[in-house]
Amino acid sequence: MSQDTNNGVILETVDLMKVYGEGDAEVRALDGVSIQVKEGEFVAIMGPSGSGKSTIMNILGCLDRPTSGQFFLAHEDVSEMNKTQLAHVRNERIGFVFQSYNLLPRLNALDNVILPLIYDPNNEETNAEHHQRGLAALDKVGLGDRAHHKPSEMSGGQQQRMAIARALINNPVMILADEPTGNLDTKSGDDIMNLLHVLNEQGSTIVMVTHDPETVTRTRRIIHLRDGKVERIHHNGHSNEQKGDQA
Repeated sequence: MSQDTNNGVILETVDLMKVYGEGDAEVRALDGVSIQVKEGEFVAIMGPSGSGKSTIMNILGCLDRPTSGQFFLAHEDVSEMNKTQLAHVRNERIGFVFQSYNLLPRLNALDNVILPLIYDPNNEETNAEHHQRGLAALDKVGLGDRAHHKPSEMSGGQQQRMAIARALINNPVMILADEPTGNLDTKSGDDIMNLLHVLNEQGSTIVMVTHDPETVTRTRRIIHLRDGKVERIHHNGHSNEQKGDQA
């Protein structure tokens, strides 16, 4: 691994490549992307359509593997893992927050939140312990009194809070948020960004993929992608932009 394991880096990609097609039809969705995210950071990845946002999200979320290059998560190289190993990393180390919430409509909030625990073959806790952890996660996002309500009985903002509680349930090393406010009105979107900001202040590492310039103002750092490359990195609260610096 290229970084010092004591410098706080929780996520690193090294010369990440993702190539689709061959010959004249070859498309480099990612073209040598090297980035780092430190523990406790709130980082946004943004760029125009075709910039590589969705591709890098799928790789960082262990939903896909790069064509070449390396991806380290919590100091472990996951870029060469098989599907079973990737599924294990997804369930235990990454908390997902999707634009469309991805909740099961027939389950109430508590049962939706504890799903990752149920699907974890290494989890030996009892159902009562699952419920206790689920209720604590719902309390953390302000839904402690809605544990037995189904998604259809909640607003979009409440459903996204439920999804965030689910993302927190396994104490992941990273929360990966894909357009978390994309389906919400302005007020609900602001509420979700406020919640993510609070979670980050409490120590959660968050990587958010978005095209919305308004939401990224709440992050600490913005990684701009264009044509599969890192175009520039902007540090919020600082006047300087680091062009060509992918650290």
